Amino acid sequence: MSQEDIDAAMETPTELTFWTWVPDIDKEVALFEEAYPAITVKVENVGQGLPHYQKLRSAMESGQGAPDVAQIEYQYIPSFVVSESLLDLGPYGATDIADDYVEWAWKQVAPGDQVWAIPQDVGPMGNLYREEILTAAGISEPPGTWAEYAEAAQAVKDSTGSYISNLGATQAGQMIGFWWQAGIKPFTYDGSETVSINVNSAEAKEIADYWTDLIQRDLIATDVDFNDAWYQGLANGKYAGWLTAAWGPVFLQGTAQGTSGLWRAAPLPQWEEGQNVSGNWGGSSDAVMASTKNPIAAYKLAEFLNHDEASALQLATEQFLFPPQKSVLENTEFLDQASEFYGGQEVNKLFAEISDTVDTDFQWLPFMDYVYWSYEETMGTVIAGKGDIAAALDTWQDQLLSYAESQGFTVE
Repeated sequence: MSQEDIDAAMETPTELTFWTWVPDIDKEVALFEEAYPAITVKVENVGQGLPHYQKLRSAMESGQGAPDVAQIEYQYIPSFVVSESLLDLGPYGATDIADDYVEWAWKQVAPGDQVWAIPQDVGPMGNLYREEILTAAGISEPPGTWAEYAEAAQAVKDSTGSYISNLGATQAGQMIGFWWQAGIKPFTYDGSETVSINVNSAEAKEIADYWTDLIQRDLIATDVDFNDAWYQGLANGKYAGWLTAAWGPVFLQGTAQGTSGLWRAAPLPQWEEGQNVSGNWGGSSDAVMASTKNPIAAYKLAEFLNHDEASALQLATEQFLFPPQKSVLENTEFLDQASEFYGGQEVNKLFAEISDTVDTDFQWLPFMDYVYWSYEETMGTVIAGKGDIAAALDTWQDQLLSYAESQGFTVE
């Protein structure tokens, strides 16, 4: 793709359609339109989560109504790759900006030779905790290891009656994030027809046994998250902490406003003392659909929103999307924000440091919608019932293998 081709495309009057659920992203789109006056962008929110993907897949299958650019969470990229719905952005210049993103985030959009999207936000995991509840339990520092976390869970329950945290019964993303931290690779996908599935590995079962023990000792809650009862638990001290991602601090501020000043942030506990590693939970990208009639302009929109210095910084500081761009992660305007909610702590700086510790090699299956659904049905029931999580992993493994084979995938 020559610069002359790019210049010509960006000077040709064009209308692009962009499907996204990011609030107020019209602000960043306006910056793009200012930079490229010939291009206008129609921003549409067609839903979040499953409704968004259902409409996107239906539009691609029917050949009608698909956007030029769409927001896609990392775990769902392979499902659009397998259906040949995404444009490879490498020929349009995406490979030239690879080094401008943290390596593990870039590998989420470019696991092989192709580049399927531009990273928009990420969710490196950490520990948000109520300092005064831990202090009441005689704990002066956040637990540094998972063994210490288990001890702290007992102390918190004995002294205050609170649970040190909640393991969302149906929250696959949280559990997978814990595996990511531990270096466990439950899924692989070759980008074509071959997958591997290993959710019941010995290592995964060790993590499962850890949580089963705490749950059966009634030291960890297993409430379904992101509903009114769970919000109330965060606000009233039922939970003394939340093992969450970098998007969690701002979310918590809106959910538990009355607890401002009581919370602090720390890295996840480590499985071995002296380690410094984390996992990821959440995050999304902007992808160009293969059906676009304006591939250059569509690519430039996805690139600009998430690479242009002003746009990327604005997404981080105004819409509070945690950035994968190195320039933003190094920008003092982002890093030095002291949060009153977290006692003046510079939470962005902490999570920026955590972001450097996420394992770069983590893959997803091309049917993660089924993976998440089956987790809720199988694992969620067992976790909520305080059963044996490791045993449930065997059932989940069998379900995933059967589904993969029924869909025509080769399972290694």
